[in-house]
Amino acid sequence: MNERVAQAVIQRQISAALAEDLGAGDVTAALVPASQQVRAQIVAREPAILCGTDWADATFQQLDPGIRLEWQVRDGDRLSADLPVLRLSGPARPILTGERTALNFLQTLSGTATAAARYVEAVAGTGCRILDTRKTLPGLRLAQKYAARCGGAQNHRMGLHDMVLIKENHIIAAGSIGGAIVTARRTSPGIPVEVEVETLAEFDQACDAGADIIMLDELSLDDMREAVKRNRSRAVRARLEASGGVSLATVREIALTGVDYISIGSITKHVQAVDLSMRLEFAA
Repeated sequence: MNERVAQAVIQRQISAALAEDLGAGDVTAALVPASQQVRAQIVAREPAILCGTDWADATFQQLDPGIRLEWQVRDGDRLSADLPVLRLSGPARPILTGERTALNFLQTLSGTATAAARYVEAVAGTGCRILDTRKTLPGLRLAQKYAARCGGAQNHRMGLHDMVLIKENHIIAAGSIGGAIVTARRTSPGIPVEVEVETLAEFDQACDAGADIIMLDELSLDDMREAVKRNRSRAVRARLEASGGVSLATVREIALTGVDYISIGSITKHVQAVDLSMRLEFAA
């Protein structure tokens, strides 16, 4: 379905998360005999889009490779309330120790995927595509970008290295929109150039200078429609991206203006964790 995050990245993230949680050791899990075996399951408590199975796998594998994991659903699947997500069995101590770390990743990434899916569903049939942004949780950029894809959104630039995005402060420092684009073509040949504009006059400047993508930042719906009209009349068209103050209540109306993309920072920034929980079913 999606290009997955490299295992080396996931293993590093899990190692850091476990070190943060464990410290000198899990003193509560030590109450359980080392020989105790258990069965458990993780259950969804609300509808959602699942994401984060690789991170949960890595959590329990790092703690004890003998833990057996049986996924009932996969990343990108829709969950309903009370649906079993994962069944696991093995030594009680490492299962109890890994519970919170595994759930933290599953709940956060599923929350990101679910938010993305809501926006994607809201613009269905318009031809407009939903993009994420760089407003991600520190250290979890690749994970949240993957989660956005699981929800049906597309990734905007991954970082500062794969697209030139000229914003207001860059324009001020460079002297003009045209000057900034000329410099970008010279210093970063072959890399897409996007320009953020706040008025139709700036939009015309970005078009004239040959921007690949033009971000319409908080333009009115009428101005967005006008920008789309002007762009369509040009021999060489830019791709148009709407951004700024987008909500589920407004996203479809924005999409219907004819823009190609809508970027939404809240998908990764305002994360509401999905309600998942783990319960032991059997102890021997």
